[in-house]
Amino acid sequence: MLDPFKRHINYLRISVTDRCNLRCRYCMPEEGIDMIAHEDILSFEEIEDLVRLSVEQGVTKIRLTGGEPLVRKGIVNLVQMIANIEGVDDLAMTTNGILLEAMATDLKDAGLQRVNISLDTMDAKKFKHITRGGDINKVFAGISAAQAAGLNPVKINCVVRNSGDEPDAKEVAAFCKANNLSIRYIHQMNLEDGSFSKVEGGEGGKCDTCNRIRLTADGTFKPCLFNEAGYNTKTLGNNEAFNQAITNKPKSGTKNKSGRFNQIGG
Repeated sequence: MLDPFKRHINYLRISVTDRCNLRCRYCMPEEGIDMIAHEDILSFEEIEDLVRLSVEQGVTKIRLTGGEPLVRKGIVNLVQMIANIEGVDDLAMTTNGILLEAMATDLKDAGLQRVNISLDTMDAKKFKHITRGGDINKVFAGISAAQAAGLNPVKINCVVRNSGDEPDAKEVAAFCKANNLSIRYIHQMNLEDGSFSKVEGGEGGKCDTCNRIRLTADGTFKPCLFNEAGYNTKTLGNNEAFNQAITNKPKSGTKNKSGRFNQIGG
């Protein structure tokens, strides 16, 4: 499946919820945000249908995101539903890790293959400040549980201001090296002013080779994170919304004044 610029689109990132159990300063304002109404959130059956449609069109790689995907009630069941779809070769999740310790084995048994876990510092006080109250020890426990369950490779997403040479990033890198973890440095981004860059150690932000589209928790296919275009399945229908997202995928990102990371999945 090719977009207008001959890029092979085979990767769908699904935001299963816009809710999160943290309030990271670079993601959410302190006062919170207006959440999507419960009745507008896609059901598991609707997500399953949209994954089947996407796979029929050439998608082979699925990533579940949020908000925080593990706060979605019954998320293990959704993982199993997607894992059972023939043609899904790669099923992953991005999580903050807070709830992962208790769920890692069940997720693995359901068919989840690997996880990316957010960790921006090794300092408990800094972590609590960045996340507005998060407990870093729960993240460490989640990382250990993911490794024990076989959700490998476990990758760490480390948000940086400028580069991986920053002190906190270096400490996270040392932790990763000591614990057989992969690390990716993600520069702080701003949707509204269009500031984004390539992910160090990953494929994100490389517009020339971008192979992904996104599905929001309320059923909108988005061809690009840094673009306001979106095609809602409930108003256009599943096939038309999907096709529009592929047909109108831009050559590169620009700005997005109408979306938020917690809604689109980063």
